[in-house]
Parts: sequence; structure tokens; C-alpha cells
Amino acid sequence: MLPLLNNQLSKIDKFKNLKVGADFGEPGTGKTRSTMELVKATKATLCIWIAPFRSINPPSGMNGIQQEVEKWGGLGIETIFIAPETISMSDRQYLQLFNKIRTAWCTFMVVDESLKIKNSEAKRTNRIIDLSKMCEYKFILNGTALSKSLLDIWAQMQFLSPLILRMSQAEYKNTICEYTTVKKRIGYKWYTKEFITGYHNVDYLFSIIEPYVFDCKLEIEAKKQYFDYSYILSEEHKEEYQKLKEKYLDDEMLQWKNNNIFLELTQKMQHLYCCTEDKFTIVDEILKHCDRSKVLIYRFYIESDIELKKRYPDIPIMSIQSDSYSLNLQQYNIIIQWDKTWDYALVDQYEHRIYRVGQEHICKFYKLNGNTNLDDLMNTNNETKGKLLRYFKEKGYKEIMKKL
Repeated sequence: MLPLLNNQLSKIDKFKNLKVGADFGEPGTGKTRSTMELVKATKATLCIWIAPFRSINPPSGMNGIQQEVEKWGGLGIETIFIAPETISMSDRQYLQLFNKIRTAWCTFMVVDESLKIKNSEAKRTNRIIDLSKMCEYKFILNGTALSKSLLDIWAQMQFLSPLILRMSQAEYKNTICEYTTVKKRIGYKWYTKEFITGYHNVDYLFSIIEPYVFDCKLEIEAKKQYFDYSYILSEEHKEEYQKLKEKYLDDEMLQWKNNNIFLELTQKMQHLYCCTEDKFTIVDEILKHCDRSKVLIYRFYIESDIELKKRYPDIPIMSIQSDSYSLNLQQYNIIIQWDKTWDYALVDQYEHRIYRVGQEHICKFYKLNGNTNLDDLMNTNNETKGKLLRYFKEKGYKEIMKKL
């Protein structure tokens, strides 16, 4: 068995005397194995390992979280792997898990990819937090601690212990976020929207969570290369795109009735041209210069999945939503981003399916950009979120304290 890396030993040393903790190290830094060592060093008799469904049931020929744990020799105690989706959707399995934990002598709960519990209003978040109250040890793993804003941190810390932040979600929001509330009257009704415009007291936030958070950078010899290719929408797709934009996004009533209407409609707009012919022409050209056995294509839409599998039956077609977490895919080193997503966390995660410890080759990432304002906006959105995440990870507590 390979020896532990220095960053893994540092993590174990930090948490060996704690019962809760968070590993926000970059994806691919070996969080699973070091967490296994933490579990084995406790008196736990049961481990509940919560991870995305796809990582527990990976595509054929690919390794998920259970295979990874078994590869390193297992935990030596009863271990249950279960998806947050299962906990929220199946009352039967939730109650079985509840009774299992209730009757266990000592339980260690791990939430892998803890962004799955960032939404405090979600059923799965509330159920997992309820289960965690019966567990003596709790640990969360996530290489991308933020997907939208610093608000993502609250529920993750609440899972570990409400005594860490010691504030309600509303108090946390008012302490950390600068936001503007806009009210507008349309017809006889008033509609309200909130916009986060900045953050304050970030140093205070770091000072609170730093004792319970471990972070490290991925240091491997493999390099990254990024390539951007521009494609042109067909006249038919461009016309449909414009019609949808004028019909819905210019409708003031729709925009103010539902805060999510913008995202929903822009997804419909992107879906219109997800399989425009020029994209296939570009991918054909990329594949001429690649080892096809090393290529993955990540898509968002079902229509994309069907057409891509038809044209490229020898290349794994991966779902941005389902296949971005917890899979170890170092045998590949090329990713083509077919569709776009607003969720930066998914982009960051799926890149690290191949760029991780054990990768020995240059990792190449190809991004397809359409000639639409929507594609430009989505690119800018992810660049902005990436900067926020880098700030969160790089401006650690110790560095901030030096400047005070």
C-alpha cells in the first residue's frame, strides 16, 4: 500500500483530537484515504458514508467511492454507502438508516461532496442533519466549498455543529453578505428580489471556521492546457433563440414573479442549439489529433447525450450533473465540454475527475463557445465564481491575520 502523502498526514494530525471537521482541499488531493484513516482511529462501530448516487453507482468500467474505499483496504467496521438523493426520496430507506444509527454504539458520518447539503431548505439537508445529531463523529469533504456564494458555507457548518457559527441562517447572511433588496409593483402586486453585492466580515468568518477546516493545494507533475473553440449557430437555431429571448426574457412580469425564471429560460435557450451542426464539426477536428481512448465528453442535455452517443459510440459521454463528483478517471486526460452550466462547482469538479493524484499526462480541456450573448454571460458567470472560490481558499485565516 502506498504511503500517505504529506498533506494527508497533516490533515490527520489536525483532526485526530476532534470529532468534527471539513476537508475543503482541492479535488484530487486524496481526501478519501485520509478520511478513512481518521475513521479507523476512532472508536466508531458504524460508518455512514453519504455520497452522490453516481459515485456509489459509477458508469461501467469506472471506479466510484465504494471501490476507492475497498482499494485502500476498507474501514474494518460496518460501512453503509448511501446517496443524499436516496435519503430524501425514500422514506423506507431513511427510516432504516435512522434505526441503524439509533441502535449503533458509535457512528461516524461522512458527507462526501458536501455541497449536496448547502441548501438548508432542502429535504435531504434536513434529514441528513437530523441523522447527524445521533452521530458522535461527523466529517464533510468537498473540493469546491462554494458554488454560488459564501451562503453555501452555513448549512455545511450547521451539519458539523451549530456551535461552530452560533448563528441562524438569517444572522449569518446579515453578518457576511452585503445585499440589496429591490421591490417592484407590477399590476396590483409587489414583487421582491435580493441581490448579493459583496461581502464583509470575511476575516471573522475565517477565524470561526478555521479550527475545523483543512485545505490543501493539488501538487502533481501533470499540467493543464485549455483550448477554446467558437462555433456558429445554424440560421434555424439562431432564429429560434431570438424568438425565445424576445418572448420570455423581455417579459417583465415573468422575471419578477419567479427569481429562478431567468435560469430556467436560459437553459431552454441553450437547449435550442445544443446540437447545432458546427459543434460536431469542431469535435471531429479535435478528435483527429487526440487518442480517442483518453477522451471524455461532458454534456448537460439529454438530447446532447443521445446525439453524441450516436456519433461517437467509442467515447464515454458523461453527464455534467451526475458524473462530476467522486469518480476517479485518471485513465483519461482529455475533456471536451459540450454544453455549458451556470454551476461553477460542477465545472471545477468534473475537471478534477482527470486532474488528480495519479495523473501522469498533460490534461487538456476543450470548451465550445457559441456566438450568442448567453454563452458569453455563462463564461463570465463562472469566471466570477471561480475568483470567489479562489479567494476563499487562498486568503486563509493565517494570511488574513497577518494583515490585521
